Amino acid sequence: MNGDETEPRYVISVTARMLGVQTHTLRYYEKIGIIEPARSQGNIRLYSERDIILLRRAKTLTDDLGVNLAGVEVIMRMAKRMNELQNHLQELESEVDKLQGGG
Repeated sequence: MNGDETEPRYVISVTARMLGVQTHTLRYYEKIGIIEPARSQGNIRLYSERDIILLRRAKTLTDDLGVNLAGVEVIMRMAKRMNELQNHLQELESEVDKLQGGG
């Protein structure tokens, strides 16, 4: 993921419009831990492209699949953990390849 995708750039009203949800929905998602937007110096929520992707996933889970918000939180937390584990496994495989190549 490049730096542009993680750069906070959208205020809550623009993000809500992009997703077709109310701003209170985004505040609630933040409250229950589905998303953690960046904050400006004036404490204004700012969302990145990566945040938008995560919010779209949450919206798909609730709207299209009928998953409740508690389920969305669990699914997204598990997906994040799986991604972390996959990255760690790739790092370990790379280290093993280096060791095998060097000896």
